[in-house]
Amino acid sequence: MLFIPIEILLVEDDSGNVQLTKLALEESKMSVNLHVVEDGVEALALLRKEGKYASTKHPDIILLDLNLPKKDGREVLAEIKADPNLKRIPVIVLTASQAETDILNAYNLNANCYIIKPVDFDRFVKIVQSIENFWFTIVRLP
Repeated sequence: MLFIPIEILLVEDDSGNVQLTKLALEESKMSVNLHVVEDGVEALALLRKEGKYASTKHPDIILLDLNLPKKDGREVLAEIKADPNLKRIPVIVLTASQAETDILNAYNLNANCYIIKPVDFDRFVKIVQSIENFWFTIVRLP
């Protein structure tokens, strides 16, 4: 049986959170290609296949932090969901923000879900594995 790797775009500027995500995905039983960008401008360049990202595959799913340099996650989310070529890619907001206004704004911008990052590594791993299980085992993506 041939397994096609899952393409995940992680938009995260905190190197500690990037490492936690990588460690959590390493425990996965799925084959994953993780693409990491540190700011909103790079995320949109990758998604639009601009410059050095011209041959990069579109992600199957996007894990998006809200508080990013250059262009924040709220702006990135709005641009993704307004773009007919990108709007079908599930965007999971994975952020430390517990602000009700951020949660409402993310859903108003058509985020597929909003998850508050736990500080505990074991809980973080469980959350990442739950994301994988739900989006790549249970859900049928286009």
